[in-house]
Amino acid sequence: MKNISFTASIIGAILLSSCNKDDNMDMTNAALNVNYPAAYVVNGEDATISVIKLSTNEVTGTIPLMGTGTDMIMWPHHISSHSNHLAIGVPGMDLSAGHAVTGTMSGKLVVIDATTGSIVKKMGLPVMNHNTIYSPNGAEIWVPQMDMNGKVLVYDATTYALKSTITVGMMPAELTFSSDGTKAYVANGDDDNVSVINVASKSVVATVTVGNNPVGAWTGTDGKMYVDNEDGQSISVINVATNAVDQTIILGFMPGIASHNGTKSELWVSDPMNGKVHYWTWDAGMMMWMHGGAFNTGAGAHAISFTIDGNTAYVTNQTANTVSVVNVTNHTVTKTINVGKKPNGVVIKM
Repeated sequence: MKNISFTASIIGAILLSSCNKDDNMDMTNAALNVNYPAAYVVNGEDATISVIKLSTNEVTGTIPLMGTGTDMIMWPHHISSHSNHLAIGVPGMDLSAGHAVTGTMSGKLVVIDATTGSIVKKMGLPVMNHNTIYSPNGAEIWVPQMDMNGKVLVYDATTYALKSTITVGMMPAELTFSSDGTKAYVANGDDDNVSVINVASKSVVATVTVGNNPVGAWTGTDGKMYVDNEDGQSISVINVATNAVDQTIILGFMPGIASHNGTKSELWVSDPMNGKVHYWTWDAGMMMWMHGGAFNTGAGAHAISFTIDGNTAYVTNQTANTVSVVNVTNHTVTKTINVGKKPNGVVIKM
């Protein structure tokens, strides 16, 4: 999937060519007051965010991001949260069929108020970005820059001033943090490795070889990071303490995302091409993950987010334009919620 046509990127670049300025936004989305636990779903094609009230599993609001003219936001992708703010990565092209591209274009960083849906900050980036993510303490926003000369930009989360530029590998995709907050992990798609960054010093402390075309190292609460290798069709399990791969899980399908449920001791991996989610259970005797089964969600199954108690999961289905609500105990879909077009990232805010 490393040779996806760059046509969409060229179109996006034309649309966004005049957007690379820093814009403070005063726009407020009418009548939105999210004062309840909610799931926020990024709809890539619509450039909107669907707000799902967790107590009813109903869509209670839609936050528009698109804008007009030079303020257009194209193909927002993944989302993170801290306190009452949400940070959204905007690569500017459709990544629903695979996360790799050839060539680069400019991206955007967007911050919104989670209660009102108002855009707090919108700023252009030199190169496209898969995600933007708050540091564990919320003081910084980290943004990978998807280029052959890969970099990570670290911004002050209050002033949005650039604090650090960290050199990583080729074509970095997602950036995530270890559960203890000490390390950042950047999946370098064209290098087939992961850069490990010391959060305090902003320096690369290790480079871990993984599978073919890694997209993200997803956080486990068990002292591990779970790397989804798209073209390698595998999951590399990185030990945070040793920076070594403890296990390689062969999937037999292109993974969407890996999501660890520490409460249930399960690892879930979405299977977008088959509209399924597979799950693995931890075998304490064998000291490895063992495949437990799979269940249907919807076409283009992608992001997975668990509630804090681990009992419920929300799965975005990109091609079906839906979100599946899943009972984790029995691995069954209890409700299917219609959202916008091409839902990508999802984050739960209590």
